[in-house]
Amino acid sequence: MRILFLEDDQEIGTSVTKSLERSGHIVDWLKDGREALVAATTASHEVIILDRMTPGLDGLSVLRAIRASNNPTPVLFLTSMNDVRDKVEGLKEGADDYLAKPFSFSELLARVNALGRRRNSNSNEENNILVFDDLELDLVRRRCTISGEVVPLLAKELRLLEAFMQNTGRVLTRSMLLDQVWNINFDPGTNVVETHLSRLRGKIEKPFGKTYIRTIRGTGYVLENHV
Repeated sequence: MRILFLEDDQEIGTSVTKSLERSGHIVDWLKDGREALVAATTASHEVIILDRMTPGLDGLSVLRAIRASNNPTPVLFLTSMNDVRDKVEGLKEGADDYLAKPFSFSELLARVNALGRRRNSNSNEENNILVFDDLELDLVRRRCTISGEVVPLLAKELRLLEAFMQNTGRVLTRSMLLDQVWNINFDPGTNVVETHLSRLRGKIEKPFGKTYIRTIRGTGYVLENHV
C-alpha cells in the first residue's frame, strides 16, 4: 500500500517509515501539515497517518480539509494527544482510527493493514472511474487525471466535468448544466456556466494541447473526440 505519513518528530518518523517500508509499504513521509494536505489532494494513497500537533497545519485541520474535499481515504491519528476528548474529537471529524503514543509498531501495522483492507472492500473502483480518451475522473476521490497526471480542480469544475463525462457525445445545453451542476432550474441571468467552463478548459485543455469540449453555437456544449 501507499501510505501518507505526517509526523514532525525525526526519530518517530524515521522509525515508522523504515518499519512500514520493511513490511512492503510505500511511505510518503512529510513533516509539515500544509505539505501533507497538498500530497493528500494530488496523489493517491490507501491509508493516511496523521500526527495531531504539526507545523504549518495541525493534523486535525488536515483531516478536516481532506474530508471537505470528499476524499474517503482511511485516516489513522498517531499522536500523544490521548485524552478521551481528543479521541472523540478526531473521530467526529472523520478519522477512522486513533492510536496514542507511545505505541508498539506491531499494533500500528495491524491497524494500518486493517484500514487498507476495509478501504479495498468498500470500493468498487471500476464503477467509480469515468474514462474519456486519456482523461480519467475518479468519482470517489474526486480527482481528475490526464495521462496519469493529476489536474487539480475545484468542486464545481469537477462536477461540471462529471456532467460531460456522464453524457459523452451528447449535447448539453446551458439549462441542463445549470440543473445538473448547480441544481438551478431557471436562468439566474449570470454567466456562471461560461465562467466555470472557461476555467475548466483552461486546466484540462490548454496545458495539454487538448480539445475535449466543443461549443455548439446557440445550442450548448459536447464532450467528444476531435480529429
